[in-house]
Amino acid sequence: MKVSVLGCGRWGTFLAWYAHKIGHTVTLWGRESSKNYLALHQRRTNEYLTLPQEVVLTNSLEKAVSCSELIIISISAQQLGLLTEQLRLMETRNKIFILCMKGLEATSGKRLSQVVYEVMGKDTTLAIWVGPGHVQDYYNGIPNCMVIDSDNMEITKKVVEAFSSDLIRLYYGSDLIGNEIGAAAKNVMGIAAGMLDGLHYSSLKGALMARGTKELSRLVQAMGGNGLTIYGLSHLGDYEATLFSPHSHNRKFGQVFVTGESFDKLAEGVATVQSLKYLSQQYEVDLPICNGVYAILFEHKNTKETLFNLFLRPTTFE
Repeated sequence: MKVSVLGCGRWGTFLAWYAHKIGHTVTLWGRESSKNYLALHQRRTNEYLTLPQEVVLTNSLEKAVSCSELIIISISAQQLGLLTEQLRLMETRNKIFILCMKGLEATSGKRLSQVVYEVMGKDTTLAIWVGPGHVQDYYNGIPNCMVIDSDNMEITKKVVEAFSSDLIRLYYGSDLIGNEIGAAAKNVMGIAAGMLDGLHYSSLKGALMARGTKELSRLVQAMGGNGLTIYGLSHLGDYEATLFSPHSHNRKFGQVFVTGESFDKLAEGVATVQSLKYLSQQYEVDLPICNGVYAILFEHKNTKETLFNLFLRPTTFE
């Protein structure tokens, strides 16, 4: 099939590589001014992989959209609104958009599917692609499992059939709310895990995992989703890759936040925790861990004191 990938960062470039590897005809789009695009244009390589010559590289969004039926979007979650404003002016009938990105809109708390539908219209054919795995591992042949979800099971099946392989086993999702919230919120748990690493209290990650899933399942339930989805691949199933892996940007961000080292990679959990703070208030659901991370990052609360009060407070019923 013909596949276009919008976004040539770490994941976008990998998805173009992967789609080509499993037999699709692939076009990869990046902004003309993007450092990632310029590097690929000059050398067809980045710090993670080498892009096959057969993959068409373009800075024309219209060309990338017009040439394919399956269009994967893999950009910063906070840039999705601007991109969809451009996409809504193009001919997009009979195209399936797949959001392979994890986040929430920081200013509104909206799920990314909501952002797309509100700008491009509810008749847009849309799926999400979430779950564990790192580019470095996949490129080295280490397999993992991920999830495809949408509001239409036939679309979910079509995307699963198009992209599932021995390298990435794709499962059918059936809870768009739960999978979107779970995928986004795991990055906040990753930041908290990194902070514990920075404080040399990594042993508390067990408590973080147990309590993090519980508070987020309550939120998903309040939002109309299935609270059990949090215990699936989009959230709990992604904890190993996010809370423990040296490749995790969010875990690393939390660690260097404590140690004072420099870090220049995107940590989506920073914006996501703003959204979760908003959703916590909107749905009147207490999110102690998320609110604790928010207090540290945005209210300049003491990291050690905040986390100790959170995890080592007197025993209470949850």
